[in-house]
Amino acid sequence: MNEQDEAGRSATLATAWEQVRRNLRAQSGAKVFDQWLKPATLADSSDLDCIRIALPSPFMTNYVKGHYAERLLLEFRTMLPGVRAVSVETLSAAPAPRRVLSEAAPVAAAVAQAVPVTERFAFDPRFTFDRFVADTSNRVALNAAKALADRNPPQFSPLYIHSATGQGKTHLCHAIGHAFQEANPGATAIYMPAERFMFEFVKAVRARDTFSFKERLRGVDLLMIDDLQFIAGKDSTQEECFHTVNEFMTMGKRLVIAADRSPQHLDGVEPRLVSRLGAGLVTDIKPPEFGLRRAILDAKLREMPQVAVPDEVLELLAMRINTNIRELEGALNRLVAYAQLIGETVTMDFALQTLGEVLRGAQRRVTIDDIQKAVSAHFEMKQLDLISDRRAVAVARPRQIAMYLAKRLTTRSLPEIGRKFGNRDHSTVIHAVKRIEDLRGKDREIDGAVRSLMRQLEG
Repeated sequence: MNEQDEAGRSATLATAWEQVRRNLRAQSGAKVFDQWLKPATLADSSDLDCIRIALPSPFMTNYVKGHYAERLLLEFRTMLPGVRAVSVETLSAAPAPRRVLSEAAPVAAAVAQAVPVTERFAFDPRFTFDRFVADTSNRVALNAAKALADRNPPQFSPLYIHSATGQGKTHLCHAIGHAFQEANPGATAIYMPAERFMFEFVKAVRARDTFSFKERLRGVDLLMIDDLQFIAGKDSTQEECFHTVNEFMTMGKRLVIAADRSPQHLDGVEPRLVSRLGAGLVTDIKPPEFGLRRAILDAKLREMPQVAVPDEVLELLAMRINTNIRELEGALNRLVAYAQLIGETVTMDFALQTLGEVLRGAQRRVTIDDIQKAVSAHFEMKQLDLISDRRAVAVARPRQIAMYLAKRLTTRSLPEIGRKFGNRDHSTVIHAVKRIEDLRGKDREIDGAVRSLMRQLEG
């Protein structure tokens, strides 16, 4: 393309972008537009086929992807019918691997994201070792990942990390990539989901150019393949994967494999591949305990300036969403985004209203009888006292705590809760809930008892 054509293309794109911005502002309203879309800028694009939009932070990027990606594509197509896709990226990460929204088939999209060996792979800037919150459930995997990324020759390879979805496997893979490239400036590394490995290999077979595919992957110093379980039952892909793994092991190069189960439990995967995968270091990430879930929320919140989320809301999220870290972070993102969009303060009631479906879906079913048993055991009293007419503080305060917990941890209505506590009126339940909410801010002992009971009941 000559300079004149280049200038014409830039002018056309700039004009279309201004019109798209005006349309989005009119559709979304000034407040929402200024909050999320105004900071967006056009990133350099080689053609008008794929428009690249950049935002200043990963948080804003994720929000715009989730809420405006399709609309951006439609708006650009209205102005420029030849536009095939719109990519939403983080400014500091460009040109990172990106989510492309288009009508092309998955194979074509996967091949379009292929990274030549001569290029330096751009790992996700959000996923570094510094931002990985660790405890006993994931510390072995973290230390193994750091050891593999070290400058010194690897003591083991492959490193095989397995856990349920959303526990941090992908985070560790990208963190390894960041650390390895920083420690070895001239080295090359690639992160590739197994599904993309399969798509690119199939494409290479169809094009009768498997040599280029093999050369590109086996030529790097560090290769990471994620979600390996997706190649189960794919014989030709497994064959190629086996030879790739074998090549890396023979040459003593770094290889990382991640999956949702251990090598021995990969159904539909050839025994010889399973044997190779188990020959290195196999480590797992266990489900996160409450302390880790809370620490992750605290770390995430520190990245959101000028956002106040009460401790009791953070504890609610950490207790209810107890198996998937990705869902936990997503719930906090959604809560904060909704509060900013409508100008609300984050409170317990706001959290319950905003995340009701998420919290109910993740919640272990807690009954009022469970609560009464736990409260009576905690305060060393008879369960019958909680439904009695006794008004002594030693009985009334635990009863109020039990009512408070029933309101927070169950879906029972106020009249139903009242009936479970000696046929008391719903106004009594309201008074108990407000009283305990007030005391939690003043009385450390009461607050500690409530926290302990909630962890016990949710655990």
